[in-house]
Amino acid sequence: MKRIDFLKSIALLPLAGFAMQLNKIKSISDSFESTAKMPVLFVGHGSPMNAIEQNEFTAGWQTAIRSLPKPNAILCISAHWETKGTFVTAMEKPQTIHDFGGFPQALFDVQYPAPGNPDLAGQTRNMVTKTSVGLDEKWGLDHGAWSVIKVMYPGADIPVIQMSLDYTHDPRYHYELAKELVSLREKGVLIIGSGNMVHNLRMIDWRNQDQGFDWAQEANSKFKKLISAGDHEKLINYGSLGREVELSVPSPEHYLPLLYALSLKSQDEDVTFFNDKTVMGSLSMTSVRIG
Repeated sequence: MKRIDFLKSIALLPLAGFAMQLNKIKSISDSFESTAKMPVLFVGHGSPMNAIEQNEFTAGWQTAIRSLPKPNAILCISAHWETKGTFVTAMEKPQTIHDFGGFPQALFDVQYPAPGNPDLAGQTRNMVTKTSVGLDEKWGLDHGAWSVIKVMYPGADIPVIQMSLDYTHDPRYHYELAKELVSLREKGVLIIGSGNMVHNLRMIDWRNQDQGFDWAQEANSKFKKLISAGDHEKLINYGSLGREVELSVPSPEHYLPLLYALSLKSQDEDVTFFNDKTVMGSLSMTSVRIG
């Protein structure tokens, strides 16, 4: 907060509430000191079982964060929290949500007790002008968030908040909304989009664990070329990219977190890929690092 703005805010405070408000302002200021620009990740999260398995993809997630500074906090946009309106989690202790079925009990037993950060949630709400952002006290961390972050940061010592996907709006709306989060990168906040570029569960081939269908591989390659070229317009308008993309993105929720990540890229930043593989016929684990 600039000194002049700080003084103006003090002048407007009732004297009785001055001490309480001063402590609140100081807490927010102390929590979000400026840092070097934090990279942004889009992670293909795949099966929830990745949370308790050691495989090539979890190894890729672990490798990806080794060169990152330790975040002050994490903001995750997960495919698995769709809402009418936009919300951010604002509780002190988010619950671990087991939003799936048919998996071993060991997966349901997993808890990821990372703290929340109500101050970060409030700051995130205030920086978004495109829409009204609500503060949510009920959701927690769904498996799109915790199954990935648990592998990256097993100590559960980094505060995590989630931002929901408003299912009533088109891809461009999400891309433009995400741009308003860019200043968080300079507050030590690691922003993670968690979904899958190619995600068609109805066409999953359980017998083909290590390879994608031809159309899935073609779509994955097309997405990568457009990302590398910085052609975000075509990625926003993905519905015009052909039959292979139509099959790969039958619904938008797993694709939209990619747009959140891409919208935060500045022109001079590098883009790299990891876990670049299509599996089970119709799923892509391809992940992206920006910066």
